[in-house]
Amino acid sequence: MISVLIADDEQPAIDELAYLLGQDPRIGVIHQASSGSEAIRLLTREPVDAAFLDIHMPGLTGFDLARALARFEHRPVLVFVTADEEGALEAFDLAAVDYLLKPVRTERLHRSVGRIVEALKAGAASQTAAGATTEPEMIAVTLGGTTRMIRRDDVRYVQAQGDYARLHTEEASYLVRVPLSDLERQWAESGFVRVHRSYLVSLAHLSRIRLGSDHPSVTVGQAELPVSRRLLPALRDRLDQTIIRPRT
Repeated sequence: MISVLIADDEQPAIDELAYLLGQDPRIGVIHQASSGSEAIRLLTREPVDAAFLDIHMPGLTGFDLARALARFEHRPVLVFVTADEEGALEAFDLAAVDYLLKPVRTERLHRSVGRIVEALKAGAASQTAAGATTEPEMIAVTLGGTTRMIRRDDVRYVQAQGDYARLHTEEASYLVRVPLSDLERQWAESGFVRVHRSYLVSLAHLSRIRLGSDHPSVTVGQAELPVSRRLLPALRDRLDQTIIRPRT
């Protein structure tokens, strides 16, 4: 059972979300706070697994509250609930697992709780010897006018589209307002490598590699992507680092 906090300065919004969450068998105790400061006081006494935060609260906003919670020893999984689509990128920077638009629909909230469950499982599985946890990086994307969060490790490859980039996952593709060159730099340490002026691929998702032919390529899922001659040496070096060699 997941314990949650709802923080919103409008009581009807709290009541509605609490009712919807109460219908989900995965949800246990539901705490309520009508301001950011009240939420902090409550969480110092009663840690929770997840927090549903309204963004536009007087005093401490939902974003302010999220930054404060980052310093807590037991940091809850974050979900932002708002009528404003403009804050999705900042929500991504704060590692939220989801971004819900009001009015919240039951089926959409159900998926959000699923993401909370996944994040809690991932956090428990990735505990280090020091007892810290690492969470998968989340990315704010828009599809069909709806903003949602996806995991970066679900991205198989990225395709350049002018000043934008299209993220390809197994289920769908999403356009983000970030140049491919920026993602190449930011995601290099996470296993992404540039193979072509138009493509950045995740080494973890490579299923086939053909570098010795006249037309070198890599296969990611169902997509076969070209490898440029200029980037071929760098790709070979990255692949060479992943090869497990027998001890001599």
